[in-house]
Amino acid sequence: MIKAKYPGFVKWLSLCSVVLLSGCKAALLDPKGQVGVDERSLILTAFLLMLIVVIPVIVLTLVFAWKYRASNKKATFMPNWSHSTAIEVVVWLIPCVIILVLGTITWKTTHSLDPFKPLETKDNAKPITIEVVQLDWKWLFIYPEQHIATVNQVEFPAHVPVRFKITSDTVMGAFFIPQLGTQIYSMAGMQTEVNLIADHEGTFDGICSNFTGDGFSGMTFKAIATSKDQFQNWVSTVKQAPLQLDQAVYDKLAKPSEDTPVTYYSSVKPGLFKDIIGKYMNMNSMQMKSGS
Repeated sequence: MIKAKYPGFVKWLSLCSVVLLSGCKAALLDPKGQVGVDERSLILTAFLLMLIVVIPVIVLTLVFAWKYRASNKKATFMPNWSHSTAIEVVVWLIPCVIILVLGTITWKTTHSLDPFKPLETKDNAKPITIEVVQLDWKWLFIYPEQHIATVNQVEFPAHVPVRFKITSDTVMGAFFIPQLGTQIYSMAGMQTEVNLIADHEGTFDGICSNFTGDGFSGMTFKAIATSKDQFQNWVSTVKQAPLQLDQAVYDKLAKPSEDTPVTYYSSVKPGLFKDIIGKYMNMNSMQMKSGS
């Protein structure tokens, strides 16, 4: 009956339901690492604190609209009323307290979650270092200790801190694995860093969270957390790959391309990550000299 009389309303309600339900599995609210858990806690805390203001405002708006409607002859009519000290105290004091509490929590949490701060584990596990290079439109991962490299797939052992050293060989982007937490910008000629850890084995989506051009929508990768034994087996598999990442191969890889498949390199040119950063530093030095 309702569908027959109000087809537009039913379609609108269905659309709203899909939108609301789609957020139930939001990556930020389903963290798989300690950094992500702490960030989720901060998000939910801020949300609940703001509801202390939002909910009363919504409720009182509806109450006042109902109570002082034109048809309600019992409502007190006070056309000369203009001030209430009690109301002024409430509407200013409560938000100020909330801002103070929220600001304190945010300040402490953001400093404790400094992306450059090394992560500690109960067993003092040695961190693994992975060098990340943002390209058009793909991600290159270099393992300096294992002497291997991959494209659009990064694997590491769970319960082990991972130190991502990040740069860009193109425009500025942002490296982000939502379920592990903390996005960090990638910039040419600079090295940024983020320390993450996976508390669970699994495959997590990685993205570029900053628009980088035509192939941006396909600039995704898979972050895979495995056991230490599986990680070593994976490294052995990559070492058997036929491709080697020398300078000529890298120059070809760095050219813009979309939807690049996962690729393994059994060896990497020594110091490639530093060379990628250094070429922009040299370029800046030349520009400064020519400008002077």
